Amino acid sequence: MNLPPTVANLVTTALGHPIERVDLLGGSFGAHLARITAGGQRFALKWATRGLPAAMVAAEAHGLRTLAAINTIRVPTVIFACEADAQQPALVLSEWIESDGKPLDSVQLGEQLAALHRCAAPAYGLDRDNFIGGTPQLNGWMDDWIAFFRDRRLMPQIELASRNGRLPSSRRQALDRVLNRLEQWLDGVPRVPSLIHGDLWSGNVITGRDGMPVVIDPAISYSDREAELAFTELFGGFSARFYAAYQAVWPLAPGYHERRDLYNLYHLLNHLNLFGEGYGAQVDAIARRYG
Repeated sequence: MNLPPTVANLVTTALGHPIERVDLLGGSFGAHLARITAGGQRFALKWATRGLPAAMVAAEAHGLRTLAAINTIRVPTVIFACEADAQQPALVLSEWIESDGKPLDSVQLGEQLAALHRCAAPAYGLDRDNFIGGTPQLNGWMDDWIAFFRDRRLMPQIELASRNGRLPSSRRQALDRVLNRLEQWLDGVPRVPSLIHGDLWSGNVITGRDGMPVVIDPAISYSDREAELAFTELFGGFSARFYAAYQAVWPLAPGYHERRDLYNLYHLLNHLNLFGEGYGAQVDAIARRYG
């Protein structure tokens, strides 16, 4: 299948070579993904024409470029990116990561993630909103982490769940109790606004040559790094060597494991909104624990 003409023209111009082959790889949340061969090289291409999918593609390009500029953990190099307008789609064209089949260097990943988290900002948030999966993620700057986690993370997901019809009264009441008790669980912890990948699970880590970790699909913000570590544990996690390497570079504060599931409430609410009631029991269990 050929690319849409506007997309093909943008890619050809950016690469300076005609497209030799297109392998469509599906996509997610309305954006299209393909592997492009041009000039004897492979490239990754994602595009969307309008609406939320187009905004997601633009946000992904911004996240990749931000992480690349920090230069602590490898991301695919962005070759060309543009935002959607009346004449063109949103598009991000990046290098295609080739693997030589070696296992992931989980120690390197842990060390590099800790180095990324050392990159700090004066406040929590980001200079633009982005997306977590297919859900808008609000990033307006705030000085207080607990207020940020409540107002920019949990509350938008709770309100979206209400609009989606996934918030029966008992669940809403339990979640309201959690919101009212956040300070009890999160206050008094030393923290800084750390740059986080934001959607770091095994599916968003590619093993490059020599086992080098390469991360994709960022949902970046300056947040409490514990929120990132918590999510890495939610869906199977990484190896024990990964966590030991992270802790050796920058140990977590005491009590992290008591706070971990509270941070994952954000992601479970997001999955409830995106995929349905299959995540409701986990949301309810965490709400009972922390409310």
